[in-house]
Amino acid sequence: MSSPSEIKKGIVIKHNNDLWVVSEFQHINPGKGAAFVRTKMKNVKNGKSLDQTYKVSENIDIVPMEYRSMQYLFHDTTGHTFMDTHTYDQIVMADAEVGDDAKYLSEGLGVIVAMYDGRPVALQLPKKLTFKIIETEPAVKGDTASGNVSKEAKVDAGFVVHVPIFINQGDSVVVNTDTGAYVERA
Repeated sequence: MSSPSEIKKGIVIKHNNDLWVVSEFQHINPGKGAAFVRTKMKNVKNGKSLDQTYKVSENIDIVPMEYRSMQYLFHDTTGHTFMDTHTYDQIVMADAEVGDDAKYLSEGLGVIVAMYDGRPVALQLPKKLTFKIIETEPAVKGDTASGNVSKEAKVDAGFVVHVPIFINQGDSVVVNTDTGAYVERA
């Protein structure tokens, strides 16, 4: 048995005799009362989502997984294809299994795939990835006076991230893959 403080994105928990992959988590330590962990989990078998809160004093069953270093190859109608960097075996993960992390995938990206009974169940991306800004509004003098110190920018992977106003089209930025937030200029 493990403590809920060990929960992180991509681990697999046995809950109500089913396996659940943690897709989001938040450690909360209120000023009054006991700390707890709020999670959003996805069922490994049927893909259903579940919001679950665990008190830090509870015990949870974290399922031991086999973690493989893999390289992202491509996406087609069957799903996302990854290649094991040691054995060169290829596996396919369905779009639902990859979820929102698909927007960060680019050809050749190194990832960690969690396997259970020889089947891929979770994907762990690098914590920070670099993207090039392909579209954003230029900064206008006086923007900071209104308190508006960030703007939207579209990156080469196709998604939008909020960046500081000094970031221009053509700049490269580092994005946190857990939160989707801007970290720094690359």
